[in-house]
Amino acid sequence: MTTNSIRHVLLIEDNPDERELFQLAFDQINIPHEISVAEDGQQAIDYLFGKGEFAGQDTLHKPDIIFLDLKLPKLSGFEVLKLIRSNPEATYIPIVIFTSSNIKADMVTGYKLGANSIITKPVNGERFMECINHMGEYWLMWNYPPPTE
Repeated sequence: MTTNSIRHVLLIEDNPDERELFQLAFDQINIPHEISVAEDGQQAIDYLFGKGEFAGQDTLHKPDIIFLDLKLPKLSGFEVLKLIRSNPEATYIPIVIFTSSNIKADMVTGYKLGANSIITKPVNGERFMECINHMGEYWLMWNYPPPTE
C-alpha cells in the first residue's frame, strides 16, 4: 500500500531510551508520518479521548496505529487496551503490543483484549532498531488502515 497522506502513530512507552530508538527507526521509513507519544497509560487515554491535559483537543482523527508497552505507570498496558477496545470511537485502531514480556499468559491476555499483534522487544540495540523498522514498514506501508466512515 502506498499513500500520500501522513500516517499518525501513537507510541505509548514510558522508557525514554526506547522512545528515542523507536523514533529514530521510524525516521528511516520512507513514508510520511508523525509520532505522538504518551509516557504513561493515563496520558494515552487522555490523549485519545480528549481528557485531562488534552481536554478540548480534536479527537476525531485517531492514530492509524498504536504501539503499546505493557508495563506502564498509572494504567497498565492491559488496562489501556481494554479501555480503547471498549470505546466505539477507537475499536478499529490497530494496536501492537511491543513489550519486554514473553510470558505466555501476557500474550493470551493481550489477544483476548483485542491486540492485533504482540512483539517481544529485542534486547540487542541493533535488533531493536531493525524490529521497529520492519514493524513501521508493515503498519505504515503495507497494512490497510480501517476505512473511516
